Amino acid sequence: MRAAEPEPAAAVPTRARHTVVGFTLALVAVAYLDRVCIATAAPAMRAELGMSDAAMGLVFSAFTFAYALFEVPSGWMADRFGARITLTRIVVWWSMMTAATGFAVGFASLLVVRLLFGLGEAGALPSMARVYARWLPRAERGRMFGLAIMTGAFAGAVTQPLVVALLGVTSWRHTFVLFGVVGLGWAVAWWRWFRDDPQQHQAANDAERRLISAGGAEVRPRDALPWRRLLRSRTLLALCAMYAGAIYGWYFYLTWLPTYLLRARGFDLTQVGWLAALPLIAIGVGVLTGGWASDALAHRFGARIARRTPGLVGLPLAALAIAGALLTAVPLHAAFLLAAAAGLAALGVAPAWAVCLEIGGVHAGVVSGAMNTFGNLGGALSPVVVGFALERWHSWEAPLWSVAACYAAAAVAWLAIDPTSTIDSNRERIRADPI
Repeated sequence: MRAAEPEPAAAVPTRARHTVVGFTLALVAVAYLDRVCIATAAPAMRAELGMSDAAMGLVFSAFTFAYALFEVPSGWMADRFGARITLTRIVVWWSMMTAATGFAVGFASLLVVRLLFGLGEAGALPSMARVYARWLPRAERGRMFGLAIMTGAFAGAVTQPLVVALLGVTSWRHTFVLFGVVGLGWAVAWWRWFRDDPQQHQAANDAERRLISAGGAEVRPRDALPWRRLLRSRTLLALCAMYAGAIYGWYFYLTWLPTYLLRARGFDLTQVGWLAALPLIAIGVGVLTGGWASDALAHRFGARIARRTPGLVGLPLAALAIAGALLTAVPLHAAFLLAAAAGLAALGVAPAWAVCLEIGGVHAGVVSGAMNTFGNLGGALSPVVVGFALERWHSWEAPLWSVAACYAAAAVAWLAIDPTSTIDSNRERIRADPI
């Protein structure tokens, strides 16, 4: 009997799409490295620049507010001109603004730099959504979004103790300059390797191109942006409301948590470096678990149940964990409960981004940008609420109860989200294409 002949090499798909995913993992890691740095360095910055809690809250929110306002334009740019040029522009800009943060001389200059930082970084995740829509089969997207955001959260977690260590040997100013250099290296490598169309990339063979195309990958839009359908989409409006509530809580961990642990719970700076990292680790686990679970459930129960379930389970439990952290008198228990809340609330994040690709189709960049706009508006509000609550009432309770309330409201919004309700101009093909 003749032995089976080996499969021709050309019939085995190459793995260029995995390299693309690797680039996006590095992208979100660098993004969170730059974002989280300021939260850990904030006590030193406030002391040197003579800033109040309310002023620091405004600085935290300046980045997020500008980021939110320019999400949709940058998402449109990725849809229209491709993610290669869009992400290169974004990362070069944000790297320059990260370094410029180290040259701030007071509240006004720091506020301007952080506004410009947010303006430049806007569109990073919608552009990444555009990359996934073009390079990945639909069945892989929930997991890949979970993996990408997990990587960013883990990078943020590592940043907390790393910044503490750097502040022990150098100033916060030098730390920002050092982190700014990292992103420039990513931008050069991305521009040289990536191509928007997998059909034109030499690293992908015909078998991989067929695999990507058969899996429901999207092309660039050929027609005008359907603004009327966007504005009338119940699912998109619910996604925006849900993400605003979820990211409101997320930004507490990214901005004020180290200060809360120092002041309200009495930990020292070394302990804070590690304890403030716990919620980000939990977020990483949460987004990966939620993305994996939603993809796995889709094969058995369909997209509608699969995408909703992680958020409907995680967000109410997160609200209860926040309440527990407020009510406990044991500092370590409070830190652990806040970390648990962060992870539970993150269960619905990757499914939400997958829904954006599913309802948006060829307009995935704009749809995901719209959702992220409202998410970051919620995130921009969070640090301001904390700063003014501390300034006015000297209390952490009101801000933390507001986080619990936002989580509960976000859970309700998931009930109105339907990933089968598409809005792009190619609706029939998208509905017919299984997940």
